[in-house]
Amino acid sequence: MTSTVAVPAVRAPALARRTRRNRRETWVAIGFVLPTAFGFVVFYLWPSLRGLGLSLTDYQFFSETSFVGLANYQRLLGDETFWNAMLVTVEYVVLNIGFQTVLAVLLAVLLHRLTRSVVVRGLVLLPYLVANVVVALLWFWMLDAQIGIVNQVLSWFGLGPISFFGSESWAIPTIAFVNTWRHLGYTALLIFAGLVMIPRTLYEAGRVDGASEWQMFRRITLPLLRPVLALVLVITVVGSFQVFDTVAVTTMGGPADASRVIQYYIYDLAFERLDYGYASAVSVVLLVILSVIAFVQLRLMRADESDLA
Repeated sequence: MTSTVAVPAVRAPALARRTRRNRRETWVAIGFVLPTAFGFVVFYLWPSLRGLGLSLTDYQFFSETSFVGLANYQRLLGDETFWNAMLVTVEYVVLNIGFQTVLAVLLAVLLHRLTRSVVVRGLVLLPYLVANVVVALLWFWMLDAQIGIVNQVLSWFGLGPISFFGSESWAIPTIAFVNTWRHLGYTALLIFAGLVMIPRTLYEAGRVDGASEWQMFRRITLPLLRPVLALVLVITVVGSFQVFDTVAVTTMGGPADASRVIQYYIYDLAFERLDYGYASAVSVVLLVILSVIAFVQLRLMRADESDLA
């Protein structure tokens, strides 16, 4: 014996309205996502697939193209310039991430503890709003060994002129400093947003228990900032591996390949030597390396978990 439960007639119009509203919200969401998805497919996904295809050929601008399989990747294994570029890039990443992350955390904590002024936050972000090429040219002139104001100041203290961009030992640290100066405010504001999400009651409880500022920073701030720091580190590490414009404007890979980072090497292969097949292979390898680094970072830092939950 079966029984049927009838939905009251009064609820039917409400269900219909809810269904129509959900359908409208779905279409609105699709409308917002569609332009971004279109841009991702056109400017990221398709070029990546196209680059993967070119990496399996000997494509050059003025010659016939033929399929060579993994020959470009085999060539890459014995390419000393490629390995030197990777080492130079890793050196830059270590310097840039080390200084930028530490200084950004300190700056974010100062902003969080001392002021919440929008004007101050805008001033902190100001260098990031200037085009990177302009920033690179500005520091290139300021650090010039002959007419740069920085060397003029150093001469007042009896320090000889330093060729910041022309010295093999100074080139990469100087480029790392320039990019740290530009991105510091942006990174600090990302961390500041994470600090704002931490309940103030936790700090009040820490003060009641007699914890010092350093103890609260180590035991409260850093653990609760883990998801934000994971995001910041992924963004900054990936961005650091892709450094190009500062090198192109200032050193052009010199002196003696001391600042030839991997992105500049790819540019040189593709647009100077017109060896698009091999340049694509190097790009694919860089993509794989960055994907692995990002995955490992997110897993090790447990970016999908929060101690606030």
